[in-house]
Amino acid sequence: MKLKKLTGAAILSGLSIALMYLLRIPMPGAPFLEYDMADIPILIGTFAYGPLAGFAMTLVVSVIQGVTVSAASSWYGIVMHVLATGSFVLTAGNLYQGNHTKKGAGIALAFGSLVQVIVMFFANLLITPFYMGMEVRAVLSFMPIIMLFNVLRVIINSAVTFVTYKGVRHVLPK
Repeated sequence: MKLKKLTGAAILSGLSIALMYLLRIPMPGAPFLEYDMADIPILIGTFAYGPLAGFAMTLVVSVIQGVTVSAASSWYGIVMHVLATGSFVLTAGNLYQGNHTKKGAGIALAFGSLVQVIVMFFANLLITPFYMGMEVRAVLSFMPIIMLFNVLRVIINSAVTFVTYKGVRHVLPK
């Protein structure tokens, strides 16, 4: 990455970490699920600098989150955040790269959202039983609230990114 691009990605990663600290809303009925706005700067960075930069920001933010704010979730929180946000930014970033229009951004965010929800459905079925020491059946009983959380999360993150990206892209280092 060029220095300006690296600087912009670092600024957005820092903003992502700050938002994670400042705003965390637990999901009613499942306090282990917390919404934060950390993915929005990562998505903005993905649109500005490409999917690989977005994925690199995801890795950095996920590790910092996993050893600070979500330290209780240890490796599980890091892996789940990388899978969730990583699947979103790689999908949306690759689609947006080919079509830098408002419509292209909307399509990219919609497909990225869909991919994230699907990836997290399977990640919760495969990884959560090991981490939480429960049977898959028990995880399936939580799946409606987990899916609702993931759907709400991608809707909020996509909407805020869609509305703010065009306005803030001009202030980002290129």
